[in-house]
Amino acid sequence: MDRAQKEQLVEELGQIFASSGVVVVAHYAGMTVAQMQDLRAKMREVGGSVRVAKNTLAKIALEGKPGAKMAGLLTGMTVLSYSEDPVAAAKVAEAYAKTNDKFVIIGGAMGGEVLDQAGVKAVASMPSREELIAQIVSCIGAPASNIAGAIGAPAQNIAGILKTIEEKAAA
Repeated sequence: MDRAQKEQLVEELGQIFASSGVVVVAHYAGMTVAQMQDLRAKMREVGGSVRVAKNTLAKIALEGKPGAKMAGLLTGMTVLSYSEDPVAAAKVAEAYAKTNDKFVIIGGAMGGEVLDQAGVKAVASMPSREELIAQIVSCIGAPASNIAGAIGAPAQNIAGILKTIEEKAAA
């Protein structure tokens, strides 16, 4: 890899660190190519990506970025999992780590906040962006359906009372 390629890679990694909602750092020693492709496919499904890069270049790319304190995690054979959604990459990485003992999460960053293993696990347990949107929509829709039910209920009550009065009058 020549100097121009390294500079391009550092710039690309810098963009990843600056624009990602979450970056998960994991060790992947011993993983097969098929396992890595499986991880990449699962990450793509949620709009995330996986990147293997030299730690020295990644540390250079981190300089001046919000998660710069994450540089201490970049030791050994590391892989970066990232997504714009602050939860998606952490969810996929956590789920993959449960099924593959060679994929070991060591930490990550969410914005300027550096996360340890427990932090990544906590982020993974949070609802995703889509789940939050669904919850908000259901909360917004619930009062409207309650109002419609409340408006319709008195009419039913009045109709029931009128029917009872009519039945009594006929008897």
